[in-house]
Amino acid sequence: MVIDIAESENIRKVIQLLKGCQSILFITGAGVSADSGLPTYRGIGGLYNDKATEDGIPIEIALAGETLQSYPEITWKYLSQIENNCRQAKFNRAHQVIAEMERHFKRVWVLTQNIDSFHGDAGSKNVIEIHGNMRKLRCPRCPWRSTVKDYSRITQIPPLCPECKGVVRPEVVFFGEMLPDYECQVLSEELAQGFDIYFSIGTTSVFPYIQQPIIEAKRLKRPTIEINPAPTELSRLVDIKINLGAAVALDEIWKAYLNNVRV
Repeated sequence: MVIDIAESENIRKVIQLLKGCQSILFITGAGVSADSGLPTYRGIGGLYNDKATEDGIPIEIALAGETLQSYPEITWKYLSQIENNCRQAKFNRAHQVIAEMERHFKRVWVLTQNIDSFHGDAGSKNVIEIHGNMRKLRCPRCPWRSTVKDYSRITQIPPLCPECKGVVRPEVVFFGEMLPDYECQVLSEELAQGFDIYFSIGTTSVFPYIQQPIIEAKRLKRPTIEINPAPTELSRLVDIKINLGAAVALDEIWKAYLNNVRV
């Protein structure tokens, strides 16, 4: 891919910033996994572009915590459809670069909205999955927990707990539910320490808890970078805006950084 002069200059600026830093926060969204071919719920290539699902309700209602409790077969139906469409995908170069940077710099954390576990698959250890992980299943009624590679192993919809026969759920945050306490605590502790540089990658940043680290970085006068081919809620706030996809931008940044460090 040919990168124009403006983006090349932005990449050069990022490399100079990276040379002087020891800690990095990456905030990632659906745009990072889009390079793996994952479809979104809506929009270009979305699974549910129509106003309603085949059951006549919006996908946000089908995947709501209240629906899971009252009509678990509906939630699991669409959850399974989404998982089936994502099953053959795997982590991409963007996930790999972030994992490599974690091994290179003293302190690197990832705050991700994605539930696909690709950051962990690529090798990242310090990952805050603020919306949960689709592969982790649990029973709300008893201590039963399990991890599945994919949902093809689930033979009954909705799946029932082998211990108490309660309806099993994935450890993800459905619409209308609270964020997980532990992940919020880890995020708060890491943000309190601060980072030398902050990246927002592939996210529209519509949620306050996704915007907040960048806003706090600006207050602390720490450099902020956004990687997204489209404008977002934060585009006017960040110091450097790179209008490229996540995999292309991070690969170019990392290759150029390593070349500069070796000189």
